[in-house]
Amino acid sequence: MTPSPDRSPVGEVGRLTGRIRSTPSLLLHEEVLEPQFRYEAAHLLPWYITVEKVFAIEYRRMGLITGAQAAEIGRLLHGAAQDGITADPQANMSDIAFALEQHVERGLSKPVTTWHIDRSRNDMQSTAQLLFGRQLLLEGAESILAFGQAAHRLATLTADLPMVGQTHLQAAQTITPGYYFAAVSQQMVHTSNRLLTTYDGINLSPLGSGAMTGQELAWDRDAMAALLGCRAPQPHALTGVASRAWVLEIAAELSLLGSSLSRFISDVMTWGSGPYGYITLPDELSGISSAMPQKKNYPILERIRGKSAHLSAYYLDMLLAQRATPFTNMVEVSKEAGANLLPMFTTLNTTMKLFTAVVENLSFDEHRMRAAVDQEFLGGFTLANQLTLHESVPWRTAQVIAGRYILAAHAAGLPPHRISPDLLRTAAAEHGITLTDHETPLATAFKSAGELYEKKSPGSAHPDRVRELLEEQRAQYQELHTEWSARRDGTQAGLDRIDALLGLDGGVTGGQGTAV
Repeated sequence: MTPSPDRSPVGEVGRLTGRIRSTPSLLLHEEVLEPQFRYEAAHLLPWYITVEKVFAIEYRRMGLITGAQAAEIGRLLHGAAQDGITADPQANMSDIAFALEQHVERGLSKPVTTWHIDRSRNDMQSTAQLLFGRQLLLEGAESILAFGQAAHRLATLTADLPMVGQTHLQAAQTITPGYYFAAVSQQMVHTSNRLLTTYDGINLSPLGSGAMTGQELAWDRDAMAALLGCRAPQPHALTGVASRAWVLEIAAELSLLGSSLSRFISDVMTWGSGPYGYITLPDELSGISSAMPQKKNYPILERIRGKSAHLSAYYLDMLLAQRATPFTNMVEVSKEAGANLLPMFTTLNTTMKLFTAVVENLSFDEHRMRAAVDQEFLGGFTLANQLTLHESVPWRTAQVIAGRYILAAHAAGLPPHRISPDLLRTAAAEHGITLTDHETPLATAFKSAGELYEKKSPGSAHPDRVRELLEEQRAQYQELHTEWSARRDGTQAGLDRIDALLGLDGGVTGGQGTAV
């Protein structure tokens, strides 16, 4: 029950506001404010402290506080990270910004009247959230690159191992695991590059936006942005506090990645199923049936596909939480719309680790894979090409002749490698075509995995082309590591200067691995 105005602790709440006389109700505290406070204390407090330190540096620059006062404030902010702060409806209205402010004020040797002048929680909160999200993105990028390079290594090892490739869930052409996982690797390169662009696009500091219209003092927003490791300030104050588009941009990219991961793992699940048996995983990554002792299951693959769905679900959650809201500072957007940011990255990193473990521990049954290739007429496309190139048969007619030959070979019970020039002669004759060589086109098309080596175009399944692509990817991974390291180092370089400017002896490592 909300306390009545005449019984509320006016003295306590009056320290924070003259507008209302009651502290938050027990309902609000227990169901909303305290859980939010606990989350922010665990994950955002280091970034709130970082922002407060930057403000102290600016107050000193503007001559509003002395160097000694700035250093004292900085030391007390250090203590907040170590001592911890708690939600208190009466003392701080269960608000982490108020709690941090009071923690410093209680520790000051004497009051600093100008500290927190011309300030708003709105841009402070927006900045802390951005810095937290930025750190999550840096960590997520590492897990994506690690998975991509695992796929790259597997592709390098299996570029010459033939297997059946499918279209429309039917045997189509010969590929190799190396060819397939080169595609997986390529997608990770693509995603990593897109996330680099996203990172650069969102790395704009909201600090100095105030409540919504900017601030009245001459804050050096460029200097503040540089200290926070941002490439520039957010140009528009309203955007600084109203927008959480950066959350959606990250989530959109991870949603797209989740869709790709789901498709990739679906193929791996198929290869590991009973009718195929192309792959095995070690026992430590496998499961059993409680009722059927003959089974060896791979629930880790199902976990990966199931978790990949959450990435798209989180994006939709964030999108729906922002749409139809006014473009200004709103709790609905600033708190609720990003509530699943951390779960999204936790899911991403878990999914990447699981998939990386699968890729690093896959074993292929070469005998079964080659046997499957040898029993399918996968060289039909090559046969048609051979007839056109060497016998001048019109392409569409060559396609029909190749199809007739395969039907006739099936009817005669012939496997692909037992070629029959007579059947090809008959199929061609049915279309008024007389061939000069009935054996060479068949031998080229239907020798074991023969059509795999007929591919010439860059990016094709020919093992040499796969190796060329993998070499290009190797250079791209090196460049990506360099680029992400530059972002990480550039961010940290700014943050590392904050304590030095306050005259502090090194930073306290915050919850997200940055000096606060």
